[in-house]
Amino acid sequence: MDLSRLCRERPIIQAPMAGGATTPDLVAAVSAAGGLGSLPAGYLTADTLGARIDEVRGAGARTFGVNLFVPSPPLPPERDEALVAYRSDLAEDAHRLGVEVGPARYDDDDYDAKVDLVIEARVPVVSFTFGCPSEEVLTRLRAVGSATVVTITTVEEARTAVARGADGVCAQGVEAGGHRATFDPDRADDRPLAELLPDVVRAVDVPVIAAGGLMDGTDVAAALASGAAAAQSGTAFLRCPESGAQPLHKAALTDPDFTETTLTRAFTGRPARGLTNRFILDHADAPDAYPQVHHMTRPLRAAAARAADPEGMALWAGTGFRRARGLPAGELVSVLREEAARAGATL
Repeated sequence: MDLSRLCRERPIIQAPMAGGATTPDLVAAVSAAGGLGSLPAGYLTADTLGARIDEVRGAGARTFGVNLFVPSPPLPPERDEALVAYRSDLAEDAHRLGVEVGPARYDDDDYDAKVDLVIEARVPVVSFTFGCPSEEVLTRLRAVGSATVVTITTVEEARTAVARGADGVCAQGVEAGGHRATFDPDRADDRPLAELLPDVVRAVDVPVIAAGGLMDGTDVAAALASGAAAAQSGTAFLRCPESGAQPLHKAALTDPDFTETTLTRAFTGRPARGLTNRFILDHADAPDAYPQVHHMTRPLRAAAARAADPEGMALWAGTGFRRARGLPAGELVSVLREEAARAGATL
């Protein structure tokens, strides 16, 4: 698939939000409206991902994307002590919620099986987060006609992705909700999109998709004016009826008690942006240990949701969360395009 042409035809891209927020219905609705719906593969088995791809296609979508998490390397032994300490820190939360802290286990998110699956399924667009796939993986995808995109947070990461053969990159500003896509979570990568995007556009000769804080058509127009080939939004779609975000999560986006977002490792061990709540404040010193921390806190997050306690949930959201609109996804795509056109974008 020609990524440049796809971006011209579908300049609004729905970000693949893992963990349940992005449903096949959301992906299909966005694609049916002329955007690019993106299905997250994170935390799913290959069999479950295959079923969701079938659902998207069964709903009539032919042009859509799938996002894969590139596995993190195993932790060095010295991190074990930090995980033991964090387990102790989480014990009070677990006791209050009536659950046990989960196992601090490592896994590769079924990566190889999911790569094989998207190749066999000939998914039109395959994107990657948390690192750059190998040249061999990118070549295999190109051979079956899939366009490939690597999410990046620095110019250096963008150059690495292009050198390995990615068809495009998604430049993620620090405003974005959910996980930071940085290849190396130990490195600070806190540049806002308005600073990062022009530098990436100048540095590489492939389409650059903009992401981070894009909530309305004015934001989309600004990104396109700065050289982006398309604009990707995640938080903007959280309140859509097709979104799988939990009702408490959707309600928190408009709740006056939640006033800001924070980058935190508290829930997963990787930097991620969410609404600032008690859990984030209580665990500001969480270790850099993904996916181990994700597995440790998973029972706590689920129990907090069952208890209707948003203060213990991972309420992923970007900095523009207050501007999220509860429109049907297809209508939101149309509104974003209309607003962007009024702001001067050529779509």
